[in-house]
Amino acid sequence: MGMTITEKILAKAVGKAKVVPGQLVDAKIDIVMCHDITTPPAISMLEEKGIDKVFDREKIVVTPDHFQPAKDIKSAELHKRLDGWAKRHNIKYYYKIGRAGVCHALLPEQGHIRPGEVIVGPDSHTCTYGAFAAFSTGIGSTDAAAAIATGQLWFKVPASMKFVLNGSLGPGVYSKDVVLAVIARVGTDGARYKAMEFVGPALKDMSMEARMTITNMAIEAGAKSGIIGFDDVTKQYLDEHLKDKTDYTVYESDSDAQYDAVEEFDCSAIEPMVALPHLPSGGVPIGECAGKEMDQAYIGSCTNGRIEDLRIAAGILKGKQVAIRTLIVPATPVIWKQAKDEGLFDIFYEAGCVISAPTCGACLGGFMGVLAAGEKCVSTTNRNFVGRMGHPESEVYLASPATAAASAVEGKLADPRSFL
Repeated sequence: MGMTITEKILAKAVGKAKVVPGQLVDAKIDIVMCHDITTPPAISMLEEKGIDKVFDREKIVVTPDHFQPAKDIKSAELHKRLDGWAKRHNIKYYYKIGRAGVCHALLPEQGHIRPGEVIVGPDSHTCTYGAFAAFSTGIGSTDAAAAIATGQLWFKVPASMKFVLNGSLGPGVYSKDVVLAVIARVGTDGARYKAMEFVGPALKDMSMEARMTITNMAIEAGAKSGIIGFDDVTKQYLDEHLKDKTDYTVYESDSDAQYDAVEEFDCSAIEPMVALPHLPSGGVPIGECAGKEMDQAYIGSCTNGRIEDLRIAAGILKGKQVAIRTLIVPATPVIWKQAKDEGLFDIFYEAGCVISAPTCGACLGGFMGVLAAGEKCVSTTNRNFVGRMGHPESEVYLASPATAAASAVEGKLADPRSFL
C-alpha cells in the first residue's frame, strides 16, 4: 500500500520508511514560526523550567504581527518580551517592527518555506505553508515551547482527504471562493484532524498566493493540515524567494495511497461566495445574499493580504468611491511598498479607503478595524465566529478581495462580476 505526500514527509521526519494514519510519531521540526501573542507564554514556560535555550537559532523565525505596532501597554509588554528573548538567543531571522509582517505571508515571501519539511507555529493558520508541498500545522504554546527547546514534537499521523479541483475559475471567481465552497460542503469539522490534499487541473492556473489562500483555511474545516503538490508554479516561486539555493526534497502521493474520502468540485461552476455569520462553513453564492447592507469592508490578513489580492481589489476600486469605511491592510512591508510603488495606494486613497501598516489586528478583534454592536463587515479574513472582529453582536461576512471591494463601492454585498 502506498503513502500520501503527508505520510511521506512525516516518515522522513521520523527516519522511518513508512508511517500510517493514527500512528504516534516523534518528528524532527525544520522551522518554528513565532509571533507576539502565543510565543511569550511559551518563553515563560521554558524559563519556569530553567530551560533558556533554542534548538537552532537559524530554524526559528520570529515576527510580531497580531498587535503590531503595539496597541496598548499589554501588547507593548508582549513585544518587549519577544524582542528580549530573540536578542538573547541571537535568533537569526527576527523581523522587528519596520520589517515585521503577518507571519503566514512573511515566511514564504522571505524564503523560509521549503517542500518536504515539517513546519509548526503557535497559530492555527500555520497550515498555510502546505501550499509549498510541506507538512505545516498549528500548535499550542506548550508544544511551541517544546519545539523551540528540542526541535522535535510528537504527532498522530493524520489520515488524508483528497479534494479534486476540476475545471477552471470563471471571471470574478478566485481561490477564496473555491475554499469557501469546499468548507461549505464538508463543514467546519468535516476534515477533523485530517490532511486536506488539494489536486486537480484548476490549480494549474492558480498562483502560489492563490494556493496559500486555500491551504490557509484548511483549519476552518477542522483539518490538521492542508497540502498542495509541487509543480512548476511552486518551483518558480521558490527560485525567486528562497534564502539560499540549497536542495529540498519533493514528495508526491503514490497512485495507490489511501484516502478517507475523495471530494470532487467543478470549479467552472463555482460563483463568488460569501460565508454568512457565524461560521466559515456558511458559504453561499453571492446571488443568495447580494444587497445586504454592510458597515465596513476589510481587505487584508494572512488569507488575502498579498499583492495579488490588493491588485484585484484596486482593479475594482479604480475611479470609484467607497460607500462604507474600507480598510486596506498589506500583509508585509514588502507588499506595502510594492503596492505603493505600483500606484495601488493612489487608487485606494482616491476611493476613500484607509491604508494600514501590516498587522493582524482587526482579524482577531484586536485593533485597526474592530466592529461595534450591530455592525456588519465584509472581510477577506478566514473566520467569522461570534465576536471575531469586535462586539459579540457584530457580524462578519467572509469573501474574496473582489467581492469585498465591490461591496465597499455599493455599501452592500455585491457581485464583483458586475464590476469587471
